[in-house]
Amino acid sequence: MAVPLSTHLAACCPYAHRGASAAVPGRRSRDPAANLQALGVMLRPRIVDRVSAVDPVLRVCCSRVTPTRDYGAIPHPAAGRLFVVEGIDGSGKSTQLTLLAQWLKSEGHTVVFTGWNSSPIVKATTRRGKQRRLLTPLTFSLIHATDFSDRIEREIIPALKAGAIVLADRYVYTAFARDVVRGVSPSWVRSLYGFAAVPTQAFYFRVPLEVALRRILSSRPKLKWYEAGMDLGLHAVPKESYRIFQSRILIEYEKLVQEFGLVVMDATRPVELQQRALRESIRPHLPLVGREVLTCERV
Repeated sequence: MAVPLSTHLAACCPYAHRGASAAVPGRRSRDPAANLQALGVMLRPRIVDRVSAVDPVLRVCCSRVTPTRDYGAIPHPAAGRLFVVEGIDGSGKSTQLTLLAQWLKSEGHTVVFTGWNSSPIVKATTRRGKQRRLLTPLTFSLIHATDFSDRIEREIIPALKAGAIVLADRYVYTAFARDVVRGVSPSWVRSLYGFAAVPTQAFYFRVPLEVALRRILSSRPKLKWYEAGMDLGLHAVPKESYRIFQSRILIEYEKLVQEFGLVVMDATRPVELQQRALRESIRPHLPLVGREVLTCERV
């Protein structure tokens, strides 16, 4: 029998649904780092079990989870529109989304913005885990799925039902690319996000690796441990590790373009031309009614 996503996440990461400071069952600790250590050893298909937190073991457990459904089965509520931007770091997607939001507002649309890994329920836990370097590929995947689940419930679906335009800076495709590069089963991570609504349009900002690296490294003199992919043991030098990590994510994104029909944007073009193409692409999908700006606007 397939385990529903909500039950699966509650079993694997019960404290995440109650807030980052809540204790894991059987413990009195309110330390998020301690909870993370427990999380890394609690995954099983149907029951909570204690297993080794060694990565190969976690990958085996991960691959044994029975999928609840494949991603793509749930359309978003027809009243609203959901537009998504994806791409590797340095692709310029966030800049384009910000400009798009400003334009939509000027046109009178209700706009709600949501960003990847922005839910408050996992923020403290994620921060502590990164500081102490406790996060494994599987804990990363589960924490991001928990974050996404919370934002779907609190932000995305309510806004869509209200007829708003939701702009997402990264969506499930980020997990499909990053988690797989970190060694998580592609089919498992797709089933993990089976509850996610399919966007109206998803854009992939394609940029050569060297261009993206130049943009990022010129503005970030020091890369963070997980940002550089140092947890994967790709290279002893952070910048070289980052280069390898991003190159692998780039490969996965190209696969997603074919699998999910992402709309490819040339991220090497001038900002103005990219924005013009983005607006023209979404224009046919924009609602003709309900354009008044409501108090729920977030951008």
